[in-house]
Amino acid sequence: MIWLELFLGFLRVGAFSFGGAYGAIPLIRDVVISYGWMDDEVLSYMIAVSESTPGPIMVNVATYIGNTQGGLPGAILATAAVVLPAFVIILLIMRFMKNAMKNRYVQAVLGGLKACIIGIILATGVFMMLENCIGSVNAVSFDYRALILTGILAAVYIGARKLRKGGMSPILLIAIAAAVGVIIYR
Repeated sequence: MIWLELFLGFLRVGAFSFGGAYGAIPLIRDVVISYGWMDDEVLSYMIAVSESTPGPIMVNVATYIGNTQGGLPGAILATAAVVLPAFVIILLIMRFMKNAMKNRYVQAVLGGLKACIIGIILATGVFMMLENCIGSVNAVSFDYRALILTGILAAVYIGARKLRKGGMSPILLIAIAAAVGVIIYR
């Protein structure tokens, strides 16, 4: 039964998430919480680990949750389910892409989706920042270390944008975040 739940849950994540992993985090959270596979805190840690490990975040999260809930078969099913919709959609898009991309209505829809995805990613980032700095709604506790870490990362990012025209590599920013996190949290 757990394997079917993993497959259907992550199939839903793969089918209805647009804009990459950051846009999918709210949907992943809803699926994980609704099935009771983990709580918000553990999921936040898993997302942080998935961001700093190689590979797509959705695949890393699906593999980890599948493994913890259903062992190796669960990891394989969850991972396959989360990538299957994108694989099928890309095959279909490639089939009809030549004509559709010239259509002004298709261009308008894609432009609207960009704005929605930016909003979803921004809302997810603000939610995660507040959750980690202030705490959950039920247990409000101010974590000054998380606030310091957020401030340092914001200063490094903004400083790099001012000093260098192209900004800084996301990989370097993740490495800095990991190093500062280890120093702050020991």
